[in-house]
Amino acid sequence: MRVVSLVPSLTEAVALTLPGLLVGATDWCAHPEGLDVARVGGSKYPDLGRVLALRPDLVLLNVEENRRADADALVAAGVPVRVTYPRTVDGALTELADLLRELGAPAEPEWLAAARRAWADVPAARPPRRAVVPVWRRPWVVLGGDTFAGDVLRRLGVTNLYADDAERYPRPDLDELRAREPELVVLPDEPYRFTADDGPEAFPGVPCALLSGRHLTWYGPSLAAAPAVLSAQLADPVVRPG
Repeated sequence: MRVVSLVPSLTEAVALTLPGLLVGATDWCAHPEGLDVARVGGSKYPDLGRVLALRPDLVLLNVEENRRADADALVAAGVPVRVTYPRTVDGALTELADLLRELGAPAEPEWLAAARRAWADVPAARPPRRAVVPVWRRPWVVLGGDTFAGDVLRRLGVTNLYADDAERYPRPDLDELRAREPELVVLPDEPYRFTADDGPEAFPGVPCALLSGRHLTWYGPSLAAAPAVLSAQLADPVVRPG
């Protein structure tokens, strides 16, 4: 079977579980390190000609990572696609198990079993911290409701102040973000690369937790370490003077 993955987290999951199955991946598929497959451009704008030239039996996509137009074009070209869309940790674990089984994995990989154990053992955080979660700036875009990353944070004791917004990724201005009076600002390093010098200065006096975007948003082998990594980062925020 020949598989092309247009989703970085699924690339890592498939490459570690079923070596040799992947024949192509995006330029952003950085894990596992040293992965030697053909590159087909970005997740949002892949080179479909390159994808088709690899003669895939299946292309892996995700609702948030990839465009519907590319999925439709692949289907029109006669290529089967598998579209994932986890919005909770449990949903991600289930989708991963189903996908790997359908791809021929003889048993659940150890990293997936470890991820189940890690998330089952997450202690309840008390009290929850009220937070805003920017994922982009210029313009500001924040995490809304019904998202995988939102469920990850909820399990770690973070209450997203935009969880009930009608949009999954609202675009409030900075004044509105500040007006929500968050107790914490969560700043991941992807898709926008927030750093100690780029992000916290917009929220003077408010603790800002700099998080690993891979552990916050990827659903794959990184899920096993995510509770420990993210908990440590949430516990060590930076504060810029007010």
